[in-house]
Amino acid sequence: MTTITIVCIALMGVLLFVLGANVTRWRVIRGKNGGPQASTDPADRLLIAVRAHGNAAEYIPTMIVLLLVCSALSDSWWVDALSVAALVVRTVHAVGMLTAKTLAAHGPLRDIGALGTYLVGITLGITAIAVI
Repeated sequence: MTTITIVCIALMGVLLFVLGANVTRWRVIRGKNGGPQASTDPADRLLIAVRAHGNAAEYIPTMIVLLLVCSALSDSWWVDALSVAALVVRTVHAVGMLTAKTLAAHGPLRDIGALGTYLVGITLGITAIAVI
């Protein structure tokens, strides 16, 4: 496994924990664990923080596992490129969500991050199969 892949994996882990800390920050700002009841308002900052963290928690671990598998099977530059791409699309998606005024509307960063996540994830899966 190369240094590039290791650093990208580590930074995706950091991103996941930073997004989790952001949820805690919004809960502290609100008090009483976020308020008397969970908000469903798509413009609610706590809800946006929760969804940004939740979305990252859905995709980052799978991408990390696929990167580890691909790295174990190949030392190709391709794995490094995919690790950088994974870090970039997950960061772009998180920024897109956190800067959105509402979850009801999609912005370009969120959409690019989501599409990139699907493309990189599928490519990682195919790469893992192809290098067997």
